[in-house]
Amino acid sequence: MALYAELHRHLGGSVVPRVLWRYFERHSSELISRFSHYSEFEEFYTRPRNTLDEYLELHTLVESVQTVETLPYFIYRLLRGAYIFENLAYLELRYTPYLRTPEHLSQAERIDKMAEIVDVVGKASQLSEYPIVNSQILCMHTRLPFEVNKAIVDLAVQNQQYVCGIDVAGGDSHYAERLDEWIRLYEYARSLNLNTTGHLYETTVGCYPQLLPYLMRIGHGIQIPLLYPELLQDLARRGQCLEVCPTTYIKTGTLQDIRQLKLVFDRCFDAGVDIAICTDNAGLHNVRLPFEYENLLTYDIINFKQLQACQDAAFRHAFAWPYRQRPASLLNGLLNHEEELVVSC
Repeated sequence: MALYAELHRHLGGSVVPRVLWRYFERHSSELISRFSHYSEFEEFYTRPRNTLDEYLELHTLVESVQTVETLPYFIYRLLRGAYIFENLAYLELRYTPYLRTPEHLSQAERIDKMAEIVDVVGKASQLSEYPIVNSQILCMHTRLPFEVNKAIVDLAVQNQQYVCGIDVAGGDSHYAERLDEWIRLYEYARSLNLNTTGHLYETTVGCYPQLLPYLMRIGHGIQIPLLYPELLQDLARRGQCLEVCPTTYIKTGTLQDIRQLKLVFDRCFDAGVDIAICTDNAGLHNVRLPFEYENLLTYDIINFKQLQACQDAAFRHAFAWPYRQRPASLLNGLLNHEEELVVSC
């Protein structure tokens, strides 16, 4: 039974190691020629990195093979796993469409090609056998110029059948030198009534309060309760939600111990700030969403009541969930209705 919502998952980091290995074996064996066995590749692909920037380099490995032709292959396997193994009822999949276009083309040609990428991802995500409500978040990127990032915002507006919001990716330490640009882009997006989230306050060097008013949700945001708890009152007033991805912070060296997240959850609950628990890069971590839940419970970071509150928050802050209730509530309603029918008979 599909029960959960995933608000923060990257297309580039969503491919589990075994699926990626099999693709490389069949189509791009040169990319894995240095690995004698699958186990060596899995260890390389999923091991912790020292910094967020080092960790993000792994995305380029997958981005290079996620093309118009191959995206349906990867998305089918992603949704199959999400439905069968993770019990997902709702998924927002985020990525930078420009980075899936052919590199040999000019910038203008690649911008024009982005619409085809969004269309392919959208159509490939409509699977009747794995009925997950899903939508796309298009990511602007720190490596891309203003013109391309603005075109990504425009593309999101033009494709609201498939797209539910925008984000900025590429490492929050790189925002500072172009902060005025990011503010302009988010102001522009909000003027077009686009939903907004953004990778912010993930690391200690990625803290930009100037961007907070433009975000409806905050990608990660863990440094706010850890280092700047005085900001939590404003987040609660604006109704913002943190997208917390527990395994990520160990994989990127941002935190040394997952138990450091207890302060994040405690301070957010005390301040009335919602948290949605997410995976970020389920493939890079070889971790699925129910494991993130179980890990937080095992380490006494949250209790079952708090877990349920986070699960409720994920549906409440989902940009494209079409119902007022989460699936568990809908299921309870159906069961109660069936009981009433049995009694009346």
